[in-house]
Amino acid sequence: MQSPSPVQVVSRRTVNPPPRPRERIPLTTWDLSLLSADYIQKGLLFAPPPFPTARLVDHLEASLADALAAYYPVAGRLATDQHRDGGGCSVSVDCAGQGVEILQAVAAGVGIANVIPPDADVPRVVRSFFPLDDAVNYDGHHRPLFAVQVTELADAVFLAFAYNHALSDGTAFWDFIAAWAETARAMLGRSAIRRALPPPVFVRWSPDGGAAAAAPVVLPYADLAGLIARPTQPPPPQRERMLHFTAESLEALKDRARQELLAAGDAAGAAGVTKFQAMCSLLWRCFVSARRVSPEQEVVFRASANNRARLWPPLPAAYFGNAIGAVSTEPVRASELLAERGHGWGAAAVGRAVAAHDDAGIRARAAAWAAEPGLSAFRLFDPNGMFVSSSPRFDMYGCDFGWGKPLAARSGKANKYDGKVSLFPGREGGGSIDAEVVLAPEHMAAVELDDELWAAVSPDVLPAREG
Repeated sequence: MQSPSPVQVVSRRTVNPPPRPRERIPLTTWDLSLLSADYIQKGLLFAPPPFPTARLVDHLEASLADALAAYYPVAGRLATDQHRDGGGCSVSVDCAGQGVEILQAVAAGVGIANVIPPDADVPRVVRSFFPLDDAVNYDGHHRPLFAVQVTELADAVFLAFAYNHALSDGTAFWDFIAAWAETARAMLGRSAIRRALPPPVFVRWSPDGGAAAAAPVVLPYADLAGLIARPTQPPPPQRERMLHFTAESLEALKDRARQELLAAGDAAGAAGVTKFQAMCSLLWRCFVSARRVSPEQEVVFRASANNRARLWPPLPAAYFGNAIGAVSTEPVRASELLAERGHGWGAAAVGRAVAAHDDAGIRARAAAWAAEPGLSAFRLFDPNGMFVSSSPRFDMYGCDFGWGKPLAARSGKANKYDGKVSLFPGREGGGSIDAEVVLAPEHMAAVELDDELWAAVSPDVLPAREG
């Protein structure tokens, strides 16, 4: 029997954008494929502001309403329209200002040390900070597309965001959070002049018309509700750890991969290897080893990739929708990856997968989806593989709402399974990366004995408070 949560919600309020003409924004290929996926759940831990929590919530409400003037679809709801002439249906964002939610909560007896303990699993209490915990994106028909829970801790404040992934990907989500934070700083007089953030681009891309085609994608289904893949039982046990890679450690991993590739005669692979590829190779090989995969079993590495700059013509950087695709390495036998080919080959394999994710490949996948549309494609669990999402390029630590940069970034329980890795920027910047690793308990126990991994990982350190 689970013990009661120490987190108690004490208030809830709806925030609406300024009035504007009602409009519909149709969802397209990449948006629709995520209707069965969980909401994005990301959160930021802050030192307490120099004013009471009640005033903090008022401040966040006022600045959020202002930010929603530009990001008004966030305050909408999903809507499904039936197409009687040709059959089927389409889904759009109904931008009628229905509102987002702010919840205020208190976590009695919970402090920074309970949220980010050094050199330990991410505590389960962190998951209690996130609203809309059981929602999948399809639920945006009747639930808010965005909610934030402001949880007062003994010595900190945690802002937990729940955001409908069918509305946009992580790039656009963090653009929205950054715009909100910029507005909040300005309202407290911390930013005399707001940065010239590019306005979000809401026109959706389609493989036929590029970013100029706003016609709804008609799905060949009369009813979508029965096609939504929801969990039918509790997830299996999981452990989560945050692995910190300094810029120096990543450079050493990259150099090691480069030297191995040069020794193997792969000069092109050596010239193109990156820190990201080297880190992914290390984790991939570590996971395969920890799972004790059969030597003859084929394994693959997968990761989400931003399609914006890979398309031709490219999408605007401020494209506000989903523009992500999954890249995958070629299958390789576990014994080859671990022993016969090694770290350098793994890094180059990741590089080849990323390079192959080009305009032609993206369009071919979009066309294949359109020919046979599925609504649960995002559930990419592979018992022998790994999947990397999120990005260290997201400016999470730049989200200062008026009283200082975050102390840490964490996530909720959404979209997690054995072998899932989410990447965060390291708080100190400079190219450092935090990798949130989710594994079955027995696999995490084996990972903790992997000397090669821990030689590259730096110990967790509690962040110092800024004066």
